[in-house]
Amino acid sequence: MTALTILLVLVLLLVVFGLLFRLQILTSIFSGTYVREIGMSNRINAVLMLVFMVVGGAAFFWSFSENFNKMNPPIASIHGHAMERMFWTTMTVIGIAFVLTQVILFVYSYKYQHKEGRRAYFFAHNNTIEVVWTIIPAIVMASLIFAGWKAWTRITGPAPKDAVVVEVMGKQFNWLVRYPGRDMKLGVVNYRLIDASNDFGFDLSDKAALDDFTTNGEIHVPKGHPVLIKIRSRDVLHAVYMPHFRVQMYAVPGMPTRFWFTPTMTTDEMRAHLGNPKFDYELACNQICGASHFAMKAKVIVDEPDDYQAWYAKQKPNSANTDMMASYKETSKSAGLGKGGSLGAKAAAIEETGETPATPLSAQTAM
Repeated sequence: MTALTILLVLVLLLVVFGLLFRLQILTSIFSGTYVREIGMSNRINAVLMLVFMVVGGAAFFWSFSENFNKMNPPIASIHGHAMERMFWTTMTVIGIAFVLTQVILFVYSYKYQHKEGRRAYFFAHNNTIEVVWTIIPAIVMASLIFAGWKAWTRITGPAPKDAVVVEVMGKQFNWLVRYPGRDMKLGVVNYRLIDASNDFGFDLSDKAALDDFTTNGEIHVPKGHPVLIKIRSRDVLHAVYMPHFRVQMYAVPGMPTRFWFTPTMTTDEMRAHLGNPKFDYELACNQICGASHFAMKAKVIVDEPDDYQAWYAKQKPNSANTDMMASYKETSKSAGLGKGGSLGAKAAAIEETGETPATPLSAQTAM
């Protein structure tokens, strides 16, 4: 205890002496007797500001040019070119403003460094300057926002009636993908029906859900045909990010979102273009959604239209999944959902007739 008391007393003495020293300096300043030697340090710092501007700017432009292709992969969708133009227009405007303001900042730091006898000029107000630096940025920003709004409403609005419909649902830590069957309608889902054999929570008492089908971490889409991506999340915030198609949309719990695009290059064509036979389009989550966020990936395969229809025709509907059907009957009974009798009859009829979800692309309709 004695040692602690001595330590506190010493600290208080240091604080008191520091305040007295500060008070002495302030008194000298007000009386006009305070003199502070600037020396060479001020000029050295002013020169270093210019050096930092030149070296830092050169390093930035070198890094930008070296990594441009990594940041800017080839475009494989129709709307991607418009998005790219809008992005680089915005970057150009922001870049010009950034360079001008930074050059002025560093040059002024050098030009108006402290010198003996120089007094700063107090600039109280100037209406012309206020109007210029308010109106011009407002016009530029309004133009950029309007262009962005037009592009946004186009790609998130109603898709063409013949669009291929794909639903993507994010969950920790993978993507679930489902397609509508031959009726071109996505069936009802119910979160209370989710279990090990029914990841989506299909309510199989809805006839539209019987011919829906899911895929194993792959998304197939046809080249040259509109594709409507319906997006949901089962748990936390995710994001559907497909850089080559210039597609990004949040997957928000409790709030379905959507995005439509038209692929322009098949997977094989992009492989030939890049000279990389192992290339695959990718759907990745670019929101930090948990410990295994890195695993949130799915392969996107762009097929020729005929290849897509052949793949589509081979997919098995929900009604052919015996584990899901049996699990649904048990779950729906315990939850008080569905109609087991009519469900079983409908499932048996589909399985017996061998119906498949194959449908010509021209018959696909957006939901």
